[in-house]
Amino acid sequence: MSEPHRRTDQEAGTLSGTATSTAEADESVGRLGSAKEWLVRVARVLAGSQVAVENYDPRRHDHLTDFGGLAGMDEIDRYWLNAPYAFASINYDPERDEHRYHVVEPGLDDFERDLLDRLFEDVRDPLLYRADVDEDPEGALLAELRDRLEEYGVDVRIETVHRLFYYLFREFQGYGKIDPLMHDPAIEDISCDGASLPIFVYHDAYTDVETNITYDESELENLVVQLAQRSGRHISVADPVVSTTLPDGSRIELALGTEVTPRGSAFTIRKYAEDPFTPIDLLKYGTFNREMLAYLWLAIEHNKSLLFAGGTAAGKTTSMNAVSMFIPPRAKVLTIEDTRELSLYHDNWLSSVTRERFDEDDISMYDLLRSALRHRPEYIVVGEVRGEEAITLFQAMNTGHTTFSTMHADSVQTVINRLENEPINVPRPMVQSLDILAVQVLTRQGDERVRRAKTLAEIEGIDQRTGELDYANAYEWQPTADGYAERDSSLLEDIREERGWSQAELLRELEDRERFLAYLLEEDVTDYRRFTSFVNRYYADKDAVLSTIEAQPDTE
Repeated sequence: MSEPHRRTDQEAGTLSGTATSTAEADESVGRLGSAKEWLVRVARVLAGSQVAVENYDPRRHDHLTDFGGLAGMDEIDRYWLNAPYAFASINYDPERDEHRYHVVEPGLDDFERDLLDRLFEDVRDPLLYRADVDEDPEGALLAELRDRLEEYGVDVRIETVHRLFYYLFREFQGYGKIDPLMHDPAIEDISCDGASLPIFVYHDAYTDVETNITYDESELENLVVQLAQRSGRHISVADPVVSTTLPDGSRIELALGTEVTPRGSAFTIRKYAEDPFTPIDLLKYGTFNREMLAYLWLAIEHNKSLLFAGGTAAGKTTSMNAVSMFIPPRAKVLTIEDTRELSLYHDNWLSSVTRERFDEDDISMYDLLRSALRHRPEYIVVGEVRGEEAITLFQAMNTGHTTFSTMHADSVQTVINRLENEPINVPRPMVQSLDILAVQVLTRQGDERVRRAKTLAEIEGIDQRTGELDYANAYEWQPTADGYAERDSSLLEDIREERGWSQAELLRELEDRERFLAYLLEEDVTDYRRFTSFVNRYYADKDAVLSTIEAQPDTE
């Protein structure tokens, strides 16, 4: 990497060679139209440098980063996080039998570091008060960076300009040290447990991995306050715990100081996927099979209510969001969440989110759910039920509204127990209005952590002899074979009678939907907009869609 250098005396030039004469200055004043503009230009001439900014080209310019690997470790993967500035190096430590996630960013020498410290102060205010508010952030920052460097009178190479730009942009528009992690689509969670402790991430391929990123106490407190402010929330010693959503939709839990977290401020970010999973993604990852998705599709079309249960990170909300794409087009859908996670490509969709304040103006999920019933929705999707809103949700089910929701529980019986006891207290006769209960687990298959639909159970009503709630498993996951066993379904029988179908017609309808899903899987239709468009076409003209599928050449 070439060393950046200061302006030499020769480069500064003599004033006689660069400054204009008095006559020329008068001419300039007339040409520019104001003495102020002329003085600014003269000041830049006296400052001495002209910084040319161009796009970084790795074929013509020196590398922005310099990384030779970690001592005693084997690098097993390397990929860009924010090209051409930052990349991830995944390393394996044979002694500890663990992986290490190493973020590599542009290196700075002492001169560049001093320059960056000064730029942080001098660039911030001009960016805040920049007249052209419509200018893109990158362009505005680059322009301010160039202007400040010219004012300082330093000549720097293009590599130094881009290194400085990266750190300024990371600080002002990104998330500081953790910004590269936010750019990694393979990372689901980012966890900081306290000051001077390494950040941990949950990686799709390597599960829980330690990173090379740490914060000292003051840095961490400042970051926690900034993350709260970015989310439109306030955090303080008096109110040290905040659950909120970042502007990109990621969920974040914040703790400030040592009031509730003795090792110092802490945070956990559950990253938001900009493009939500579709049922095809669930097929690819083995969370459901085609028969189960065809079953859920038919149930959703016929206004059956669903509840997804599971432990932390079991994929409850992901699955609920995915199967919600089976909702018929133009049906009115209303979603209620405390942190924004649900994303639908649906024209008639009203999204609502709770609001928390320090006074009596809170708007809870219970408030939103009561309001939702006045909007006359056909489908109500609630992010998660925990308390009094559950009773309103089941009241909505009992009055004919189709509802989907999630809750924390690891089995069908646990769900029933939670619903019927404190603090939810849903009366048993109301619980039987739930049609399908899906229980998901995060488990291991070999060396891989996977998400599986452990059970799809149907609530059949109250047993007249025992008074207990009856349920039957329509599908069960078989861990040994990593497959699913199918049982008899009373819900499908109800749909068959409702539609006036014969048993053969019911089976043919399920097979048609399975073929449709198999086709979308083969075509890799994982974009939620495309998937929803295909489903809408199926609703509009099923025969035409199936004819198109049959006309496709056999690729097997």
